[in-house]
Amino acid sequence: MRLILLGPPGAGKGTQAQRLVQKYGIVQLSTGEMLRAAVAAETPVGLQAKDVMASGALVPDEIVIGIISDRLDQPDMKNGFILDGFPRTVPQAAALDELLKRKHIRLDAVVELRVNESALLDRVETRVAEMRARGEEVRIDDTPEVLSKRLANYRTLTEPLIHYYSERRKLLTVDGMMTIEHVTREINSILSAIGAVEPKGAPKAVKATASARKATAAARKTARPVGKKAAKTARKGTKTARRAAKPASRGTKKSSKAGRKTASAARGRGTGNAKKTAKKTAGKASKKVTKKRAKR
Repeated sequence: MRLILLGPPGAGKGTQAQRLVQKYGIVQLSTGEMLRAAVAAETPVGLQAKDVMASGALVPDEIVIGIISDRLDQPDMKNGFILDGFPRTVPQAAALDELLKRKHIRLDAVVELRVNESALLDRVETRVAEMRARGEEVRIDDTPEVLSKRLANYRTLTEPLIHYYSERRKLLTVDGMMTIEHVTREINSILSAIGAVEPKGAPKAVKATASARKATAAARKTARPVGKKAAKTARKGTKTARRAAKPASRGTKKSSKAGRKTASAARGRGTGNAKKTAKKTAGKASKKVTKKRAKR
C-alpha cells in the first residue's frame, strides 16, 4: 500500500496515518524526520541538507526528493508507505511522480481529509482554553492566529494538489469532520474498494491457490512417467508391426514374382502351341493342293 495523505493543518492526518501504520505494517514517511535522519547518518544528500538548514534557508525540492529516494530503497519499505506532509506543491508532486516512475513504484491513492476551516479554528480555540484552564503550557504554533496563517498557506500552495491528483484519478476524499473512528473506517473501506489492501479472507484464498498449484504440479509429475511409458509401448508396437509386415511383404513379392513367371510361361506355351497348330494346318493344306494337281 502506497498512500499520500492530504488535508489542512488540524485535519487529523497524523492520527489516521498512525492507525494505518499499525493496521497494515507500513511506514509513515515524514519529510522532517527523514531530513533529520539523513543529516544524522551523514549521507551525501543529508550533508547537502545540513548545509542548507544551517544557513536557515528552506531545503530545495531536489534535496527532499533525493532523501525520499534513499528512504524508499530501505528494506522496511516492502509493505508500503504513507507520505504525510509531502508533496506540498504541484512541482513537488510532479517530481515525486517521476521518482516513483523511475523506481517502478505505483501510487495507490491520495486520501484527502476534507474539513471545515471554521470548525478547525473552533477546535483549536477550545483546546487552547481547556489547556490554559488546566494550567498547561500552550505551544506557540498551536493557537488560532498561527492556524489561520497555516490554513492560508495550505489554500495557496497545497490545495491545488487536489485538482492535480483528481485529474490523475488518484484522489479519494473522506469527510474529516466525522469522529476519528468513523474516519478510520471510511479510509479502510475505500482502500479495500480500490484493491489497495487485501480484503478479509484473502489469506485463505492465497492458501487455496497455493494448494491448487501444488496439485497441478503433482498431476504433471504423475502424468509425465505414464506418458513416457505409453510412448515407449506405442513405439514398440509400431516396430513389431513393421517386423511382422516385412515377411508378408516379402511373401507378396515372392508370389508376385512367381505369378509373373507363371504368366510368362503360360504366354510362352500358348505361343508355341499356336505355332505348332499353324504349321500342321499349313502342311495339310499344301498336301491337298499337291494331290489335286497330281490327279489332273
